[in-house]
Amino acid sequence: MTTKRIILIVLTIISLIPVLLSLIGSINQPQVQSNLQLYQTNLALQASEFSGDNISEFEQIRESVLGKNPYEAAIQQYQDALNLSEKNLQQLENNLKIINKQANSIKDSETNINSIQIFSGANEQEKLQTEVNRQKEEIEEINIKIGLLEIAQGNQEQGLEIWNNIEELPFSPSLKYTANVLTHLWGNNGSILAESESTIEEQLNSWFRYYSLNQLYQIQDRKDDLIKLQERQQEVAKNSIIKLTIVAIIPVLGGLIGVGIIIFAFIQLALKKESAILAIDERFKWKTPWTIEIPWQVLVVGFLFFGQIVLPIFISFLNIDLTELSLRGKAFYVLGSYVAMSLGGIGVLYLSIKSFFPLPKDWFNFNWLNNWFIWGFGGYLVALPLVILISLINQNIWDGRGGSNPLLSLALEGQDRVVLAIFYFTAAIAAPFYEEIMFRGFLLPSLTRYFPLWGAIGMSSLIFAIAHLNLSEVLPLTVLGIVLGIVYTRSRNLLSSMLLHSLWNSGTLISLFLLGSGSN
Repeated sequence: MTTKRIILIVLTIISLIPVLLSLIGSINQPQVQSNLQLYQTNLALQASEFSGDNISEFEQIRESVLGKNPYEAAIQQYQDALNLSEKNLQQLENNLKIINKQANSIKDSETNINSIQIFSGANEQEKLQTEVNRQKEEIEEINIKIGLLEIAQGNQEQGLEIWNNIEELPFSPSLKYTANVLTHLWGNNGSILAESESTIEEQLNSWFRYYSLNQLYQIQDRKDDLIKLQERQQEVAKNSIIKLTIVAIIPVLGGLIGVGIIIFAFIQLALKKESAILAIDERFKWKTPWTIEIPWQVLVVGFLFFGQIVLPIFISFLNIDLTELSLRGKAFYVLGSYVAMSLGGIGVLYLSIKSFFPLPKDWFNFNWLNNWFIWGFGGYLVALPLVILISLINQNIWDGRGGSNPLLSLALEGQDRVVLAIFYFTAAIAAPFYEEIMFRGFLLPSLTRYFPLWGAIGMSSLIFAIAHLNLSEVLPLTVLGIVLGIVYTRSRNLLSSMLLHSLWNSGTLISLFLLGSGSN
């Protein structure tokens, strides 16, 4: 065994440790996707207040999203979210008990105590306790909203009972006060608590804020404020209809076209065989001048070691505290980290294959003159129904756990145009450029030296999915990677797979932005 291979083996082991820890750690992390239905529910509740001239047209949109009764459907969505949060809380509290027990056993031990062990244990306790508190807070927030939905359904007694049972959390006392404010608004005592309006404005969002303020203004007989509130809500409702159309209807239409393309492709394969779009065989393999050691070296050194070891160590010297950064600061941090990782990865790739220049035909092609747009856009339409179907199955498997890309959570929060522009550049331009060069432009063709073409597409897609470091995303991202691999293999143009990748990430970001804006 050569010295180079020994070094590669050592670097592989070192690099895989944080990868495995991230994948294992993602098991108990919530998926952003599990909250998206609540955001869509909030949007539909806002839209349900629309009473304009085009109400009949809106009814079709509303029914396709929430059914005929938006309140009943919303209660079900929030009840599902409550059940999931309670399950998460139970798991977190069990983990905290285990950590506390281990910490106590260390303290009681007569043996020498490792200070690093004590610090890491205390740090883990603190993190878990913070997560437990956050989960309790989320549960009570959901309960407050379920109470309002029950009231809207005419179940006043049930709504009041829910609010009376809200737990008083010492780390978040405003929740209990909010519940008390609402109890007084819909109770029979006729009194209104101090700062009711400011509490509603600060603690409630979306339709829940409007519905509560509407009740407050009616009790206080504030007719002018009530008219302004309802006029403002009508404008919000109109905008919500547009957002619902984009988020719910357009992907469905695109998916239906994608299903048609898939059916056409399989019929064509049966009729035309070797000349069909899906006729991917050994004719399309690349001539690979290097052995498996080169892709191993690029993935380990350029992608894993640089991204998981070198870059985090460098960032640690900058003393950046992510918790202290504003949303803009986090956006710039994400962009800077990704650009640095991309430059490092492409740099290692270039140095690794430089001795093989000039490369054989069809390697790293960027051809602006052929039909790359048709391949990219058509591939996006095909990916829509496939990934959505797999994602639905995947949600049942993971039950809202398995982690998600942290960028998704930030995109949901971000309504700042600068933040959104940075996220868009990162996700829709930088990520497709770098990842398509690494996984489709380099890894996929390299694997065709050792695997059949379909095997190389599948293997490169699986590695692409795992590289995102969230277990719940492995299955849908593998399917997306396979579509990207097919598009690149048949088009022989990186622009086509980059376009598909960019469209996919763009659609996700736009949906997150629209859903997030509906909860304000």
